[in-house]
Amino acid sequence: MDNSPDINAHLAARLRSLRAERGLTLEGLAECTGVSRSMISLIERGQSSPTAAVLDKLAAGLGVTLASLFSGGEGADPSPLARRADQRTWRDPATGYMRRNLSAPGYPSPIELVEVVLPAGARVTYDTGPRSVGIGQQVWMIDGDIELTVGDATHRLATGDCLSMHIEQLIVFHNPADRPARYLVALAADRSGTGAGQR
Repeated sequence: MDNSPDINAHLAARLRSLRAERGLTLEGLAECTGVSRSMISLIERGQSSPTAAVLDKLAAGLGVTLASLFSGGEGADPSPLARRADQRTWRDPATGYMRRNLSAPGYPSPIELVEVVLPAGARVTYDTGPRSVGIGQQVWMIDGDIELTVGDATHRLATGDCLSMHIEQLIVFHNPADRPARYLVALAADRSGTGAGQR
């Protein structure tokens, strides 16, 4: 499924709202994220489909998880149940990787679950550095194989494998196979203060 106007409109409204809550101007958010003011403006007006790497930089600058950009917002249903039909799906225009937010968007929970499908040969790179809010992340392979690089370490994950991490450095998801890989990402606030980062 390609991105619908609805998901782009949601991202636009969510970014505007989070930026306003933090009292940041377009220039201020651009300065702390390395994303140009003009690009942020286009995204906030729903006139640009940002890549995963750009959204990750914006999430880091706003002190939220990437997953939370696709949830929440005004009027979010506080129900603890997220029906399959209501789970937001988004495709990265640069790599074709698809993410689906599984968690109920309006329900307060310290855990966020995201299902990802990484196409054959795709590579998604995040390099946002330290974050203001520490987030622990676990990646559990549902089907297929990926190479997951965190800093200087590269891990080959096969079906059933699970990798735990704190991310405040380069991370690369790569699918070297000739078929898509599917995995679950679980995110939770890191109370230990030993790491930061998320996807």
